[in-house]
Amino acid sequence: MNAPYLVSKISKAVWPHSNRILLGDLNNDGILEMLLLQADSEIDDRFVPHQLTCISAVDVHGRELWRVGRPMREMGKTGSDFPAQIYDIDGDGENEVLCVMEGKFRVLEGRSGRLKAEYDLPGEYAHDCIILANLDGADKPKNVILKDRYRRMWAMNHDFTVRWAHEGNLGHFPYPFDINGDGYDEILAGYDLLDRDGKVLWRVAQTGHADCIFVADLWGDGERQFVIGGSTTGIYSNEGREIARYDDAVETQHIAVGKFRADAPEMQIACLDRIVRGDQGEIKAGAPQPKDAIFLLDNKAQLLWKEDRVTPGWLTIIETMRNWDNTGQDYILAYRRGGGILPTLYDGDMKPVAVFPVEGYVVHGPIFGDAREDVVIFDPEHIYIFSSVERDLHNLPKHPPKPQPKRLYMATLYPGDERVG
Repeated sequence: MNAPYLVSKISKAVWPHSNRILLGDLNNDGILEMLLLQADSEIDDRFVPHQLTCISAVDVHGRELWRVGRPMREMGKTGSDFPAQIYDIDGDGENEVLCVMEGKFRVLEGRSGRLKAEYDLPGEYAHDCIILANLDGADKPKNVILKDRYRRMWAMNHDFTVRWAHEGNLGHFPYPFDINGDGYDEILAGYDLLDRDGKVLWRVAQTGHADCIFVADLWGDGERQFVIGGSTTGIYSNEGREIARYDDAVETQHIAVGKFRADAPEMQIACLDRIVRGDQGEIKAGAPQPKDAIFLLDNKAQLLWKEDRVTPGWLTIIETMRNWDNTGQDYILAYRRGGGILPTLYDGDMKPVAVFPVEGYVVHGPIFGDAREDVVIFDPEHIYIFSSVERDLHNLPKHPPKPQPKRLYMATLYPGDERVG
């Protein structure tokens, strides 16, 4: 196991209250910048979605490129998404910042933060998150989908008029994907698969709501499956048929699919079981302590192993991490673990590949323009950038502008993704 290299440590003294970060090439220099987000504090985000109050664009050196809004001194809960994404929505070859501020959907120029466009929201609470989808058969996604916390969602045309609305059990973050290869995205909205016109094609029979969605070619045969976590862990065909499920978990909160085992050619499914929640009121003496655990399934939903966790902690997030060390190997990134467990990259046998020496929220991406994925960890005081190799910030290689990949323009607290090749 090699220790990660600390490339940059940035003081957050200028932006101490930002508690979410997006990555994207904002100025077309081939290096990813960081978008520091602050959201409103006077809401209960279990029921009411956030709006942004301040956005700051910062480069890897810690220099502020621009700021929109005014930082607030009090922070509210951060247990839900912030309505912001980085994406080239107008096709001009440069990324914009899409966000909801002051009750409006805004498009900001990535280079400067200048307001390029502003639109009315289709509903008062249509700002839980921002989803980009291709509903027109275009060469890239150009449609915005908005939702409230759990019940209603709206698909927008290019002029931001409502294309269609849908009401149902939406879960946290609907996922668009062209599942049938016709050139148009379908949208898995919770347990409902919608076509480009908002028509329900099929519905999964699960209880609760969908916490996480992953699209994968689990068997390498060109067919795509949906892996959905919530009250169970289910694998579904593109026609909605249940293929397999794993029921021996309390709540599957996160899913990460990848080839985590170097000796196995097939995909595995890493999951996070939220065993005992810590948000259900005061914990009485002698009661079980809040706890979660990672477990791994094969591509037929059969259990390979489950973590025997002895430390407390129930807010773990897991994601698939690709190409951290330029080997092409997939790893399980786990962070926000609690109980003294630092952010860690695990292999398919739960062995640490890299342990990051600071606690905090994590975002990751090819920050320096090459194929390697780098890691950003941020806490209330600092931002840390880690890489698997040494990097000289004063002599970075030149790279062409970096188009925003789907995983980064679909940023969410409930990470979904796809692995289809």
